[in-house]
Amino acid sequence: MKCINKIWLAVLPAIIMGVACTNIGYEKTKSGMEYKIFKSGKGDSLKQGDVVKFDIRITFKDSLLGETYGSVPGYIVVDSVGRPHDFSEILKFMKVGDSAVTIQSYDSLIKANPQGGPSFMKKGDKLKTSLKILAVFSKQDSAMTDYQAELVRFKNNQMAEVEAYLKKNNIKAEKLGNVFVEIKEKGTGVPADSGKVVSVKYTGYNFAGKFFDSNTDSTKQTEKHPLEPFTFVSKQQGAIMGMLEAIASFNKGGKGRIFVPSYAGYGQQGMPPAILPNEHLIFDLEVIEVQDMPEQPTGQMPPGMGNPHGGN
Repeated sequence: MKCINKIWLAVLPAIIMGVACTNIGYEKTKSGMEYKIFKSGKGDSLKQGDVVKFDIRITFKDSLLGETYGSVPGYIVVDSVGRPHDFSEILKFMKVGDSAVTIQSYDSLIKANPQGGPSFMKKGDKLKTSLKILAVFSKQDSAMTDYQAELVRFKNNQMAEVEAYLKKNNIKAEKLGNVFVEIKEKGTGVPADSGKVVSVKYTGYNFAGKFFDSNTDSTKQTEKHPLEPFTFVSKQQGAIMGMLEAIASFNKGGKGRIFVPSYAGYGQQGMPPAILPNEHLIFDLEVIEVQDMPEQPTGQMPPGMGNPHGGN
């Protein structure tokens, strides 16, 4: 199965898994995936080579693993077969406006995917995917234009949500690119300009005040790790987009808060259970070091950079 653009299908790694047992009224694909299609009876049929626009929700037991509802829809090319034990197997049976539910079993996923199943599942587990076909495009250029429009709409909505939070809480923060920055102390040291290696202390939490990580207070960590500075390259690599952009507003010694819309953070997938899909984030930051980038072999980051607790 061919994908137009991997960013459109950021949710797909979570999809290739599986939920359910014996379900009345469900059919089975050749790979053994159970499915049920709810026909609308109105839209165009999906043909090989078409680009399909869809919304999707993936759940495991009582937990939401990811969804596109309320964010950017997924886009995928229809082929004649589809990926084994995946919702793409049934697209050829669907029309625009149709909905479907698929049940993927861990046991069958192991057989269909040589790389193995998801780490959080075990033998006998199931995963449930619900999807709705929103539109179909015969040309990839048309699909790309539609995707770009959806992305702009989604980003604008997310920025508006963050702005509403700041206004409600009487917080004065400046919009800088894809993030809002509240500078409490600018800092008097070296500016954390693009390309500088920056080390920070941070504490992260959501808009409800729930902490998900910190490198200054172990009681605020979802997963325990050493209380060490988080190091990355300003505006370039080693952290989420929001932090990469915001840090350039500070000098060494600077302190402040950044407010990150989910698309500039962990996006549609989040990092469950600590960070939910499409969840906006806040980081309290202190810049403790700013240095020039040491010379490294091409493609390598200096040792100690890219700490997963502070970003990706």
